[in-house]
Order: sequence, then structure tokens, then C-alpha cells
Amino acid sequence: MPAKSGTSGTRIRISPAARRRAQELGVDPVRLHGTGIEGALTVADVERAAAAPAAPLVRGGFDPAQMRLAIAAAMSRSKREIPHYYLSATIDFGSAAAWLAAYNGGRDPAQRLLPAVLLLKATARALVEVPQLNGFHEGGVFRPGPGVHVGWAIALRGGGLVAPAIHDADRLSLPALMTSLRDLIGRARAGGLRSSELTDPTITVTSLGDRGAESVLGVIYPPQVAIVGFGRVVERPWVIDGAVVPRSLVVATLAADHRSSDGHLGGQLLAAIDRALQSPETL
Repeated sequence: MPAKSGTSGTRIRISPAARRRAQELGVDPVRLHGTGIEGALTVADVERAAAAPAAPLVRGGFDPAQMRLAIAAAMSRSKREIPHYYLSATIDFGSAAAWLAAYNGGRDPAQRLLPAVLLLKATARALVEVPQLNGFHEGGVFRPGPGVHVGWAIALRGGGLVAPAIHDADRLSLPALMTSLRDLIGRARAGGLRSSELTDPTITVTSLGDRGAESVLGVIYPPQVAIVGFGRVVERPWVIDGAVVPRSLVVATLAADHRSSDGHLGGQLLAAIDRALQSPETL
């Protein structure tokens, strides 16, 4: 793909389709970070940038309707082009909840961990075991991600959604991951995200928190090949050693691209997430 000039005269690599989409959405491609081959900008990169209200160019001028159009375009393309398959697993969150309560006991609120950070780290750790779900489908082939850059879905107060990346999430300690997550959410809602955080997630994770539904089935954000979802943690009857006991449970779901993986690999990822959450002290 030949290098092309951006609006500022800078030479960039961009596909003709991505250039047309940038013109339609009013996005300056020279400001974007490409996730295609050799760093080329793709249609997905352009649509992701258009959906992000936090770029400096739109600070204070965020248009919720324009964001909704960009999200709709990306999700419509995803459902049209990507053969999704879906899996779910109910995970015993009791050990994780008990460990979390013990860890947070006596700590100041600013130093406490949220359940979300355990879910995020467990997913990142699982992707190291099952790397086939961490990366991009481009040019008819799977391209592994350069690292485990987890895009965390954040709902914006003015409406809309962004999923900026926490880079190398598998390598961060839980306190460092919690700090990164708080920082990311704060900057997303204040309009201070960097373009690289918006364009290079290798997978997306969405968590509905304690006020959401019990499960969520996501739509893959192209060119990624998977999205992991977590519902709210609920107390339900659970069988342990032959006895029915009340237990904290969470439903983990996976939507994955059948061009890059199958149910066997998807099941391995959910199983790896489950194993990680049973030993929270190792995260």
C-alpha cells in the first residue's frame, strides 16, 4: 500500500476505503494510529476515531448524534462481515470476592480494588494462554496483537461508548491496573484520551458492573476478533462438594470471529478466565 499525504501534508499509509470513510466522517487521518499491516490505517481505525469524543480536536464540541452514527456504522459492518459465534460460562466469584474484601479491608478508598480490575486482569492473563483471540483479522488472515492491549468499554455521560486500551494489561499488578483503569475512565469522560489508546486495542472487554444485567453478548469491533463480556455479580445457589450453598456468581461471555477461531479455542479462553479468578492472589 503506497504512502499517502494527510491533510497536513504528512505522509501516511491508508487504504482507499479508509480514506473515503475518513472524508465521510470528517476525520483527519494524519492524527490516527493505524492497526493495519505495517501500521496502515484501516476503515475500522477511522470509524473508531470518529466514535471517540475525547480527541483534542473535539474537546468541548462532542456531538452525541455523530458518535452514535459512527458506532452504528462500525457495528453494522461487524455484524455484516464477521461470522460471530457466542459462548458463555457461569463463574464462581466467591473466592475472588472474599480475597477482594480482605485486600480492601482497612485501606483508604483510593487504594481499594474494584471487582472490575480482577475481571480485567483475569482476561488479560487468559489471553496469554490463548493468544489466538488477541489480535486482528485483516487481509483474510489473523494477525497477532503486539501485546495484550485490552480495550475497556466506557459509557460516556453525554451518551455513546468508547473502548480505549490499557496497554500490556497482563503485565500490570492489580494496584497498577486499578490506577490505569481509574485514569482511563476519568480522561475518557473529560475528553483527554490519546489516539493510540483508541485505535490499538487487541480485544475489547465490557463489564456491566453492579447495576447492569446478568449477562451481555457483545458485538466484535473490527478488525479485532473477540469481545469478552461480564454481567453483574449475583448471589445464586451453587453446588460445592455435593452441597447447595449461596455463592457469588458472574456470567462471562465471549463473542468471537469464526474466521480466526472456533468454539474449542473460545472455550479454552473462558476456562482460563475461570481458573484465574479461582486464584485471585496470583493475579
